[in-house]
Amino acid sequence: MATSNTPLTELQSAEQSYADAPMVTEQSMPAAARNAERGLRGLIWPMVVAVILAALAPVWSSYLSDLVVKIMILAIFALSLQLLVGGTGLVSLGHAAFFGIGAYATVLASSPEGGNFLVLLLAAMAASGLSALFIGAFSLRTKGVYFIMVTLAFAQLAYFVFHDTSVGGGSDGIYLMVRPAIGALDMESSRTQYYVVLCALVLVYLLLALIARSRFGAALAGIRVNEQRMRAAGFATYWYKLAAFVIAGVFAGVAGFLLAARDGVVNPELLAWHHSGEVLLMVILGGIGSLRGAVVGTVTFVLLKELLGTHALVGGAADHWQLTLGIAIIVLVALLPKGVMGVGELFKRRSRA
Repeated sequence: MATSNTPLTELQSAEQSYADAPMVTEQSMPAAARNAERGLRGLIWPMVVAVILAALAPVWSSYLSDLVVKIMILAIFALSLQLLVGGTGLVSLGHAAFFGIGAYATVLASSPEGGNFLVLLLAAMAASGLSALFIGAFSLRTKGVYFIMVTLAFAQLAYFVFHDTSVGGGSDGIYLMVRPAIGALDMESSRTQYYVVLCALVLVYLLLALIARSRFGAALAGIRVNEQRMRAAGFATYWYKLAAFVIAGVFAGVAGFLLAARDGVVNPELLAWHHSGEVLLMVILGGIGSLRGAVVGTVTFVLLKELLGTHALVGGAADHWQLTLGIAIIVLVALLPKGVMGVGELFKRRSRA
């Protein structure tokens, strides 16, 4: 941990690269006030979108409602990875392990008569958090491509534990007989699912925004830019990264809990490496380093899959949607190197030119 005499200005330059992380310092109250005001303005549009989604719930068709719920759950998953990739500079290819473990913990902790919503949610968060603590303790002793490969190896290990043993029903998975409930809140209702997932997305977004604006978030941003410099400034970077890894795992577990409560079934494919790749693509498509980018990237990715897999829109090409999706992602990444959130900056540059 940093000592109390460490100059906070050591974090200023690193923090600027993290779009959602303006730093508040005691040495510069006017600047802190301006940054806080700017941070509040940055939350206006996300909150407006959340209100619009809440208002539209009664008019969505069942298909659209289910699609929006799916997008919101995956957005929580993407936000959890954004903390690692955009906030700390840790590229993980094993993040789906915590997503799947959270989902499995939800089903395994429930009874045939159902389970308490809060108890199952805490069980999913605890299982994912403890798994992240164990995996992170070993993985974070490596760096770069070695870290990527170690996280991938741990995720595949978790995948085969559920796939090749009877712990979670083997390759067929396991069913949630009765969805969780607490009082009037019953996840058997599709409308309840919609609002619960929306509230979870808003809370996760706000918590990550608060983390990014905290001293802890600024330290993570500094580690992402120059870890050696942060160590020289007196920061125990390993413990900061481990804390971020565990927090990201807990939020991934929340997404896994919501998916299990929505679908009523989980299977080992939730932990497969391609799910880690997909959520990483969501973060990249939206824009690394931006919470809004993680959500926008999720929307972009899911809608591309839906549109390119619909025969009514693309005809016979829908039978080869993986190919067309890959081409579309390559084009988007090539044209928008900073993601969809970088479109505004791209237009500004062209207008100035």
